[in-house]
Amino acid sequence: MPVTCQRCGWQGEQAQYCARCGAGLGKSPTAEPTASPSAPVAQPVPPPFRVAAAIGPAGFWIRFVAVMIDAVVLFVAQGILFGTGWILANGSMAGGMALKGAVNLFGTLIGAAYGIVFHWRWGQTIGKMALQIKVVSMDGGPLSFGQAAGRYFATFLSALILCIGFIMVGFRSDKRALHDLLAGTRVIRL
Repeated sequence: MPVTCQRCGWQGEQAQYCARCGAGLGKSPTAEPTASPSAPVAQPVPPPFRVAAAIGPAGFWIRFVAVMIDAVVLFVAQGILFGTGWILANGSMAGGMALKGAVNLFGTLIGAAYGIVFHWRWGQTIGKMALQIKVVSMDGGPLSFGQAAGRYFATFLSALILCIGFIMVGFRSDKRALHDLLAGTRVIRL
């Protein structure tokens, strides 16, 4: 049964949550019978654009390219952080060890915050936005903060076991990686 989001106008089939804004969806309103059968019924004006419903799970290669885009974004952010630290240390080698430690610490925190917050708030990182894929919970709704954090930390487990947790995407029919299974999430194409 088609449903329409009252907040943003997204239309989809049998969804509990809007794929665009995450709002809860009810059943689509049905027209009440009117007293006079000849009275014209006002039709709702469609929004200027429609977002296509999820067309299926995102496979291994599209997810890989999204991760590479995110790696470039984080590399640039860490480069800016390192350059700022180098300028503040006046380029001296005496503060080099402290600078390196601070850059590594803040770089790690930026990477964790990037992965967790973007998936929690929008379901997408910049790489996923560019490729039109999104991380959703199993019922199609947005991720909770716990799911986003759990999924981020579970990616280390996927990598730790010789990246088999990532490679699983290529062989599973539902295209879920180990960290998706552990966090109760899935990655869809929009």
